[in-house]
Amino acid sequence: MDYTKVKIFTESNNLEIIASMLQEKGISGVEIEEPQTYSDLLDKQNIFDWDYIDPALEELKEISPSLTFYTDDTPEGIDLLDDVLQEIRIMHIERVEVAGVSDEDWKHKWKEYFKPTRITDRIVVKPSWEPYEKTSEELVIEIDPGMAFGTGTHPTTTLCIKLLGRYISEESPSAVLDIGCGSGILTIAAALLGAHQVLGVDIDPVAVAVAKSNVEANSLTQDIRIIEGDLTKGIDFCGDIIVANLMADLVIHLSKDAAKHLKENGVFISSGIIIEKKQEVASALAASGFRILDILEEGEWCAIAATLQ
Repeated sequence: MDYTKVKIFTESNNLEIIASMLQEKGISGVEIEEPQTYSDLLDKQNIFDWDYIDPALEELKEISPSLTFYTDDTPEGIDLLDDVLQEIRIMHIERVEVAGVSDEDWKHKWKEYFKPTRITDRIVVKPSWEPYEKTSEELVIEIDPGMAFGTGTHPTTTLCIKLLGRYISEESPSAVLDIGCGSGILTIAAALLGAHQVLGVDIDPVAVAVAKSNVEANSLTQDIRIIEGDLTKGIDFCGDIIVANLMADLVIHLSKDAAKHLKENGVFISSGIIIEKKQEVASALAASGFRILDILEEGEWCAIAATLQ
């Protein structure tokens, strides 16, 4: 089958919003390019003592923010593309590039750009097809995103992992609920950091299948369960920690129900929040009975940790 490749050039703060909109339409495999990602990688080389940084990355610091996705080259795919283009008209879009591409061209090309990446001083995300020699102190997450959302390198994910590392205690193992688990990055990170019981939930059946596969690849099936579901609907699981890497509007909506799924003194970690909506989310959390514990920021994004008052 042939496909249509669509590349949208827009402002950085629109990328995750468009990605979430595409996921709602059934398009969960996207590629996001952000100059800040490469700048952060180069800035961190002294902190994490990288052995080698490709000089070509310097040029990537100047790229324009963009998001790439694919649709079937069918009448239905064309209608879907038209629907997407209609919805993004309200945003500031620099340009949209559309091109035809064969099945074999796109299915494996993106793998060239997904390399082992250190997320924190302990956590490394490694694609399943790449070799990596870990140290005794490192916790390595092996991931094959497939057609699911998330390779773990975006600031919204790294901020969540940093907060999970802060609030999961190995001495007192936690139960963790991951809402919108995607490819399973945060679910797996929680288990590696010491959580003894983790439930990952996603509305996308493709993401659920990919997350289950990644859990198995990391030998964590005894600690992690992945199910299909819409936010917290029909879930009776209560956690010491709820983590939700979604988007600001969904976090606000979820905050109303999060308290019902938190144990006493539990922590609600939310991310996917652009800085401009930080106060709006914080106010919604307060209105739902939460007290803010931490707000971490990276680039144009922030993550919030809160507990019930």
